[in-house]
Amino acid sequence: MYVKGKTVVNQLNFLASEKVTSFTQTVDNTNYNVQTDDLGHKIIPAGTVYPTNDAKAIGVTYNEVDVTNGKQPVAVIQEGWLLGQRLPVAPSADAIKAMTTIHFKDIDALTAAQGGQG
Repeated sequence: MYVKGKTVVNQLNFLASEKVTSFTQTVDNTNYNVQTDDLGHKIIPAGTVYPTNDAKAIGVTYNEVDVTNGKQPVAVIQEGWLLGQRLPVAPSADAIKAMTTIHFKDIDALTAAQGGQG
């Protein structure tokens, strides 16, 4: 990971359990959730559904990654319990269905309270 200077990152905790399984993937500045910060860096926030927020989703990025200078490795959570309402972009219904080993504690509880309709 390329790091230059000191940066402070503020993010909500989106983990619902301490144990998750993640695998390394590669991400670049063509990702749908690239954001530009105050310093002009292209950032993909932690908690981004990877690689896309649809039926192709395989997981959620564990940490923020700076892709200003090209492709970078990123840990992608592929198994565990998360808080979907704390992610920077809520996972779509198709993404939730595709990520069969990721459970969203708050979304699952909301769906159960609504009688299984979602």
